Order: sequence, then structure tokens, then C-alpha cells
Amino acid sequence: MSQPWTPPSSPNSPATVPNYLIPAILSLFCCFPLSIVAIIFAAQVNGKIAAGDIPGAMDSSKKAKMFSFIAIGLGVALWLCYIVLMVLGFGLGAIGASR
Repeated sequence: MSQPWTPPSSPNSPATVPNYLIPAILSLFCCFPLSIVAIIFAAQVNGKIAAGDIPGAMDSSKKAKMFSFIAIGLGVALWLCYIVLMVLGFGLGAIGASR
């Protein structure tokens, strides 16, 4: 029984590079344009690892993490602003009722 060949790991390269695909997909609910960019970078990680491009995979992983966390942060900030404005009475219903 033969085993598939795997390239030897060098001491400077990490054993695994996280792809951050789950946070990128979850960020779809927060900020749509940035989450698409995060998903694209997250999808590139595994292909670059398979091609042996570890520095490229690490760069794509870093960008996927950055874009997905920025998208989640913006989404949470916008929802908090919306909730604060609704509590203060600046909702869309208050604009039409004041006339």
C-alpha cells in the first residue's frame, strides 16, 4: 500500500495556515461588500497551500481575517447605532409623526 507523497515541512513554515472561512461566511450578515472580499481571500488559502505557496497562503489568511473582522465590527457598530437611535426616538416612524 503506497502513501501519497507529502513535501517535507521546513522549520520556518507553520504546519497549518488557518483559512478563516467560517468568520468570513458569518460576516455576510454584517457587512456584505467586505465579507465577499474576506470569502475570496479565505478560499485562496487552501489552494495556495496545496501549490506549496506558504507565504502566499499566510498573506491570504491574514487578509481574510482582517476583512472578516472589520466586516463583523462594522456590522455590530451599525446595529448598535441603530438601536441607540431607536431608543432615543429617532426612528423612521418618529419622522413622519412629527408633521
